Amino acid sequence: MSATTTEMAKTMERQPADLRRILGDPAPVEVAAERTAGRRVFLVGTGTSWHAANQGAFFLRLAGVKAVPVAAAECALWGPRPSADDALVVLSHRGTKRYTRQVLEQARADGVPTVTIGGQGAPETDIETVPPETAGTFTASHLGALMRLVQLAVAFGADRRLGDLDAVPDAVAEALAAPSPGVELPERGLELVGAGPNQWTAAEGALKIREAARLFTQGLAVEQLLHGPGFALGAADALVTLDGGGPGAGRLAELAAAIEANGTRVYRFSAPELGEPLSVFPLTVVIQRIAREFSEQLGTDPDNVGPASWDSIEL
Repeated sequence: MSATTTEMAKTMERQPADLRRILGDPAPVEVAAERTAGRRVFLVGTGTSWHAANQGAFFLRLAGVKAVPVAAAECALWGPRPSADDALVVLSHRGTKRYTRQVLEQARADGVPTVTIGGQGAPETDIETVPPETAGTFTASHLGALMRLVQLAVAFGADRRLGDLDAVPDAVAEALAAPSPGVELPERGLELVGAGPNQWTAAEGALKIREAARLFTQGLAVEQLLHGPGFALGAADALVTLDGGGPGAGRLAELAAAIEANGTRVYRFSAPELGEPLSVFPLTVVIQRIAREFSEQLGTDPDNVGPASWDSIEL
């Protein structure tokens, strides 16, 4: 299957236009900010939306918001959960995940102000992102959710610490048009690593590569990789580093050099131009492209990611 004919590829290419449209539509976010102002904010999601929840918490903290990311299943089954004094932001592409629905219903029953961010037409969505994706590898909806979260942080007063939002669509377009990332399929394992908000870009990259290419990989934060997991990397493996600048950049470079000295092939990607918070946008495109290219090389279908045996599980 040609990468240019997949729904994943087509969806990726429209991302700059999606982001420009979202930037021109701040009203739903402003309404949500008014409803949640002055409260501790819980951000809840599953899978890709869990990564967005963590990056969203990073953005909101730049505005001085007490932001708590919690995985949807953990929030539903064990806690912590928001109380009536808190607010809840639920992230869900289609609004159909079991535990995100459960968290949302419980929060509403408890009198918690809630905000839902999801795809256009998704049930009970307060802030829409992009048209429904036809590929199971969510790409545009993820960047759309991140932009909505950035807008929410701006509404709370983080604009000066975030950077130039209007520059993001062009940066995404440039990342899409750049030469191939050139990451070769490893003989054994692939590791992705990032610092700060890009530890979640690394996690998202591992998820996308697993979904699209069915390749075993992992994405970790710098310190998590350093303290144990990195010891297993050798000449049969590859490492992708995602550097957005910021206070963790030096540590990331130090770790990459040490792993490379052990024989591992290292691929370094950096995007400091927008500042560390907004670097997540072009760096996410890099990992999307790696996933797409691996899928093409291995002949997998990035549009249909769930094995048939998953059909019996309520997602």
